Amino acid sequence: MINFEALFNISYGLYIVCSGDKNKGNGFISNTVFQVTAEPAKFAASCNKNNYTAEFIQKTGAFSVSILHTDASSDIIGKFGYKSGKDFNKMDNIQLKYGDTGVPIVISDSIAYLECKVVQTIDVGTHLIFIGELINAELLDETKNPMTYLHYRQVKKGVAPKNAPTYIDKSKLETKPKGIVSKKYKCTACGYIYDDAVESIKFEDLPENWECPVCGSEKSDFIEV
Repeated sequence: MINFEALFNISYGLYIVCSGDKNKGNGFISNTVFQVTAEPAKFAASCNKNNYTAEFIQKTGAFSVSILHTDASSDIIGKFGYKSGKDFNKMDNIQLKYGDTGVPIVISDSIAYLECKVVQTIDVGTHLIFIGELINAELLDETKNPMTYLHYRQVKKGVAPKNAPTYIDKSKLETKPKGIVSKKYKCTACGYIYDDAVESIKFEDLPENWECPVCGSEKSDFIEV
């Protein structure tokens, strides 16, 4: 028996992984970036094969990792986490710099970044794990704390998108009976749930210009569940 709730106790960070060049680039929100060796320093980044960024990493042989801070905006999380770069240019209106390999590096809402050259690619089924040797790293802001996946889930009420390696179908989670029946509303873009039972304001009473705290979608993009 697998209790999928147990998986939420594994620690992760929250990052933006990018690749491409000055002409065209893309990026995605990732919570599976981790160091695998010390000398030389190498990092692994897991990327869904259907993710547009996977094409750029394979083409350029390099990727960047921007470490988000706890105050990162819902706009940047929504843009890189729940929308496809095939539909629009994610790099528009984002503070960027370009690394030694030419890949874009997101500076907005980041406290540090890494730049890696791919030395190995591992096919694990639905995802590719890119192993990159670190060639550049820089601190951007020492006053803020890095965002963890736990903070993202508990404070920002975020959920993993379907392409994420940590995505769990909610139908597999154990349900707990509740004595009070309340309405819940789901963001059709990112899956965030607004629960009237735990919020101080009922969803229906929110102003029409209210936006999803995770991805920035409009109130009209929510459906009752």
